[in-house]
Amino acid sequence: MSMHPFQLDGRVALVTGAARGLGFEIAQALAQAGAQVWLNGRDAAALAEAVARIHAHSQAHRPAASTLQVHALPFDIADDTARQAALARLQAQSGQLDILVNNVGQRKRRALDDFPLDEIRQLLDVNLVAPLALAREAAQLMLETGATTAGRARIINITSIAGPISRAGDVAYTVAKGGLDAATRALAAELGPRGITVNAVAPGYFATEANDAMVHNPEVADWLSHRTSLGRWGQPPEIAGAVVFLASAAASYVTGQTLAVDGGYLSHF
Repeated sequence: MSMHPFQLDGRVALVTGAARGLGFEIAQALAQAGAQVWLNGRDAAALAEAVARIHAHSQAHRPAASTLQVHALPFDIADDTARQAALARLQAQSGQLDILVNNVGQRKRRALDDFPLDEIRQLLDVNLVAPLALAREAAQLMLETGATTAGRARIINITSIAGPISRAGDVAYTVAKGGLDAATRALAAELGPRGITVNAVAPGYFATEANDAMVHNPEVADWLSHRTSLGRWGQPPEIAGAVVFLASAAASYVTGQTLAVDGGYLSHF
């Protein structure tokens, strides 16, 4: 292991759903650790703004540091043709892929009886099938470009504490995230012999833009103060350390695991 086991210099990473929220924080942290990072999303303008924000943050906090290597890669991960074309562009421009972070996720809280099957299928496609397909394609690219022989190949799925636990009115998301958690173990078994580790991070309640209404609801804050060990919402930057760890040399013998970053939600009663 190197003197700086969490450094990612020389690595190339792809983070899906990185224009905002947890995906943005993950992409920024990987770049700060030295990786060249490609930010994915469907909105090219939002991705360009995210790239600019990362550069501005770096210059404000580390003005003497070299410019971070961050790029926008807009595509819909559920579109097979667009996904494959994006990976080809990444390979052509960066020459390799070492780290994939499957962060994209959509959520519609709705009772089972009120959920049209077509919408359930669409959510499962985006939240489970597309990440599985991208993992398969990324693994092939890692093999072709030498990440596996260098011991740098990592796939990290962002699941949720909604995978191992559940509540009424959130069926499609819970099923998808539980499936992605299982896929993490299955992919670890499948890809381990090829030199690729596969792990997951399961966020709890984070104060992201998507949760803005809940964040400003005092009843939710009061509930979390009793329901979690730390008694509060997670702040988006607090997700990043777990992903950097799993992407780094420090986690070279960790695979098939899901790390909950939830303030103690799963272990607290």
